[in-house]
Order: sequence, then C-alpha cells, then structure tokens
Amino acid sequence: MSSESNPFLPDVAKSLADSPAKAVSTAASDESNEIFDADRIEAFALSQGKPKTFRGVFLSTFITIFLAEMGDKTQVTTLLMAAEFHAPWVIFAGAGAALIATSLVGVLLGQWLAQRISPQALDRSAGLTLLGITVWLLWDLLVA
Repeated sequence: MSSESNPFLPDVAKSLADSPAKAVSTAASDESNEIFDADRIEAFALSQGKPKTFRGVFLSTFITIFLAEMGDKTQVTTLLMAAEFHAPWVIFAGAGAALIATSLVGVLLGQWLAQRISPQALDRSAGLTLLGITVWLLWDLLVA
C-alpha cells in the first residue's frame, strides 16, 4: 500500500522518504500532523471494511499483538525473573526499558536503512530474511 493512500501516516512520515531532514523540520514546525487522527482512521477503516472506529482499530491491534506475544521468550524470561527475585515492579520496569531500547534500535536502524535502500528493496529483503529463517527452522525441525 502506498503512503499516499494510507491515512495512518501523517504528512511528515510521507515526506520522510524524500527528505528526512525536511520531514523532521516539518514535524517540529507543523502541529497539524497528528498520528492518531480518529476521523482519518475511521474513514480509512470504513473504506477497507475494517473495524469502523478508532476504538475498534486500537482494540484489534492490541488484541492481535497481545496474543502474538503471549508465551514468547521475553515473557517467559520475565516470568522466571519475577519468580526468582520477588520484585515484580522492578522486573516490569527493567523489561519495559529493555523493550523500549530494542524498539529504538529497530527504529534507528530502519531510518538508517531507509536513507540508503529503497522501500521495495527493504520489503523484499525483510521477506527473504523471514523466509530464510522459516526454512532454517523447518530444516532444523525435520532433521532433528
């Protein structure tokens, strides 16, 4: 889907591919760029036959990500650390900070790559990487 037809991307994000420096200065000076514009989200959702309200889109996203992340290594590790150290709020804060830091690394790496590689090449390489990981895991499962 192109950024021109996606109302979830504010105008500053649409211009990021053209000129990152200009996009940053535009974002700093233009207060009209809102990521969570409920009217635009609702209009787009209606046109796509998706959840029709901001709340519906938010809940759909939250539930999908929540269920996808249940039982992953991070959750199991956090559970074990909380049981061992008996300091759940400290573990929660540490795990949250770590997740924010890894997300920041992903965002910065993505921004760096976006300045050097076309979006189509990034999409293809990400798809091929995930396909390669899938084949590797299946191979490991079948051979083991």
